[in-house]
Amino acid sequence: MSNFDVLAIGEPMIEFNQTRPGEPNYLQGFGGDTSNMIIAAARQGARAAYVTRLGEDAFGRMFLDLWRGESVDISGVALDASSHTGVYFVTHDASGHVFSYLRAGSAASRMRPEDLPLDLIRSSRFVQASGISMAISASASDSVLAAFDAARAAGVRVAMDSNLRLKLWPLARARALISAAAAMSDYFFPSIEDAQALSGLKDADAIIDWAHRLGAKAVLLKLGPEGALISDGAKRERIAGYKVKAVDATGAGDCFCGACLARLAAGDSLWDAARYANAAAALSTTGFGAVAPLPRPDAVRTLLAAAKG
Repeated sequence: MSNFDVLAIGEPMIEFNQTRPGEPNYLQGFGGDTSNMIIAAARQGARAAYVTRLGEDAFGRMFLDLWRGESVDISGVALDASSHTGVYFVTHDASGHVFSYLRAGSAASRMRPEDLPLDLIRSSRFVQASGISMAISASASDSVLAAFDAARAAGVRVAMDSNLRLKLWPLARARALISAAAAMSDYFFPSIEDAQALSGLKDADAIIDWAHRLGAKAVLLKLGPEGALISDGAKRERIAGYKVKAVDATGAGDCFCGACLARLAAGDSLWDAARYANAAAALSTTGFGAVAPLPRPDAVRTLLAAAKG
């Protein structure tokens, strides 16, 4: 029996989220796509673990407390006395949300393949990472690919979220490395915007074809408010979005991935897991910040039931 349902690898970041456009007021929270994802999975009942590096600083201690409180295993978290925990700011305007980062040289960017907790990885059912996990440094990118190799060799399923951030690396490098990780994945979670940039294609069905050609077995194309397009290579299903009072979409895609993997680990079909994840992601946009609005199962089930009614 696996010790963990879902294990994530990446960089957590302290979040300062602007509460009103144009005003200098920020709500302190927690972010980092893979951290958001693993908390979302844990809130749905998955046995969750996280692999990263933190600075030995106040922000790092806050993350350790957060994960303990969310029942996320931290035995794969290393502390770095010579580096810092990353920080980012979210500002809002008419076009959406904008990210500004203070992450250069962060502790997480110092991840190396030789430091990976391979026993943890091999004892999980799903191992997940993202484009951001790979973009923060060359050694972090190598670490993700090494973790995926170890997972596949142990029969652990691999999940990859594109999360393309062109402020972190050039598009050509992002295309090469995200494609390499997607080719190793059992479940590939690109957003429509990321996939368009990575593939050079516009049409959602053409993007699904592209992702399968890379080698991804199942593709869950996130369409934002429009829902998602899901494919296992033989069948495709479009899942409609939910009309909710969205105030902040930060972390919605991470929530989708975490909720989906949690439900897959619980035994749901790909299609049922995706429908559940779609509802969870919609609910995550109804509050500020990446972590605080991540829903609990009761809220997700209520939204799903209301949609059926």
